[in-house]
Amino acid sequence: MRTVREVSAGGVIYREHKGQFFIALIHVRKRWGLPKGHVEPGERIDETAVREVREETGLLGNIKRKLGAISYTYRGKSKDGEAIRISKRVTFFLLHYLEGEVHGHDHEVDEARWFPIHRALGKLVFATERKMVRKALNSLTAQAARATAPAIQETPER
Repeated sequence: MRTVREVSAGGVIYREHKGQFFIALIHVRKRWGLPKGHVEPGERIDETAVREVREETGLLGNIKRKLGAISYTYRGKSKDGEAIRISKRVTFFLLHYLEGEVHGHDHEVDEARWFPIHRALGKLVFATERKMVRKALNSLTAQAARATAPAIQETPER
């Protein structure tokens, strides 16, 4: 069986409300997941992540950091019906929500919805996607802790 390599990008888009972090998930073919898609010719991987999140969730965000990449394989069919193995690598980014509504998603997605981040972890089917959300949560928690930490004042030596 012939193997085809694919490169994709996606994101964990978040917003904060009343001290709680929420992320947007997409519902496709009876499962919740993270938005992601193919890198188009001439497109940078971070541009793909922003575009795919916008298309699949209806939400625009700006990239805060790279979360990492996951790799997996699955069976599919080529355009001419040949059975193929697809080896896919998806790079995920953490995006801060700027604007948009989840009902503005494209036709490839059945539903997009905001979830509290801890609840979202329980909705995700794939362990690799849960890993990306945990990385996002760790980053957001560290960021929040830095923002609320008291400033350390140095005293001059005598």
